[in-house]
Amino acid sequence: MRNLIATSAVMIGGAVIPVHAVEIEVWHSLTGPNRTAFEALVSDFNKQAKGASVDLTRFSSQQDLVEAAQKAIKGDRKKPDLVQLHDTHAPEVIAQHKEVLPLYRLLSKYPIKDASWFLEKTTSFVRDSKGRLLAFPFMAEVPVMFYNTDAYRSAGLDINKPADTWADLQHHLLELRNVGNYQCPYASAQQVNVHLENLAPVNGELYLKPDNGLTNAKNLSFNFGTLYMRHLSLMVSWKKTDLLIMSTDDSEPDRAFAEGRCAVLTTTSSALGTLRPSGVRFGVAPVPYYPQETKTPGAPFVGGGALWLLSGQSADRNKASAEFLAFLATPVIAARWHQQTGFLPLTDAAFRASDVAFYDRAPGAREFIEKMHKTHNKDSRGFRAPHYPRARAILNTGFNRAINDEAPPMSALQEAKAPAERMINTGK
Repeated sequence: MRNLIATSAVMIGGAVIPVHAVEIEVWHSLTGPNRTAFEALVSDFNKQAKGASVDLTRFSSQQDLVEAAQKAIKGDRKKPDLVQLHDTHAPEVIAQHKEVLPLYRLLSKYPIKDASWFLEKTTSFVRDSKGRLLAFPFMAEVPVMFYNTDAYRSAGLDINKPADTWADLQHHLLELRNVGNYQCPYASAQQVNVHLENLAPVNGELYLKPDNGLTNAKNLSFNFGTLYMRHLSLMVSWKKTDLLIMSTDDSEPDRAFAEGRCAVLTTTSSALGTLRPSGVRFGVAPVPYYPQETKTPGAPFVGGGALWLLSGQSADRNKASAEFLAFLATPVIAARWHQQTGFLPLTDAAFRASDVAFYDRAPGAREFIEKMHKTHNKDSRGFRAPHYPRARAILNTGFNRAINDEAPPMSALQEAKAPAERMINTGK
């Protein structure tokens, strides 16, 4: 049998990779169109990179990815170079792990040329107390409101004037139901993010006391006062009167909006990846606020996911990881990612490189992104809370009890508050 050996290149994922290229492993749990967009970027990198290549592995859930990473750290499987991790609101805890290499250390040796970070003051979810970048914030997102512009026209509403306040939105929803004949005026995905976590900074309040946990992570308490009573009571009334038809902590409402079944959607900006190819014409606006609470709405928390480096790799592999991250940060690539997925622009240059036509197709999108760049109110810097993912699940259960009329709104939230606080303060 003839032994055929390619002397200069091999094929990996459809791309020609030089045999001397240093291969790195990247793990992620992206889904749907955002997964497709990321895989396309990796393919493009592999085609043009001369000394590095990326072997991409996707996991069906973030939990599966984390479990696999734990096995890799124990030596039970090959360790990846970069892993996509969701925001746990305790980045220092991750960065202090001996198996994690903080990004600022890699960048000190392999700087990303001309990188001006777009949200330097607000990406606290990947920064330590000194402001140093711990991970690559490629999947940064914020809560937003999408609205179907055709539905607005059919109800006699101005597509260039989305609701600024929750009272205005109620008026719009009534028109969409009564005039536009929409059976689903409003749906909300990622309900804890939209209706609990970001209710505070948008309305000028703390989510956690003291100081959102940024300066003191001891004796933390959720700041659920009159603002939350006002908002939960309103959401319950909307549910009872068929204005709010669907509210979940997953992405099912995103699909309902993309199919044209719901007229208004609150969710995270990364839902754009699902909405953009759907054919539904829509506008983008900030999540509404309460003028009774603040004269000027604040910016929401920036969260999402980031690419974290694992330590213990060779110098060549670290250099290859830096080359891949530098590729992702180039203006044309970062702009393409932002426009395809709805994740926030990685750098100033990426925002400037974005196609004007992209923003023209979505009324309000450019203004929203510009506002995120300019607004840095103190309550929007993010929050810190140990064991928060487990506390979040408790709060989600409480929100569901309220919205489904299983308990009075504030009673349901207060009953969830105590165990959630115990979790973030003791881990139990």
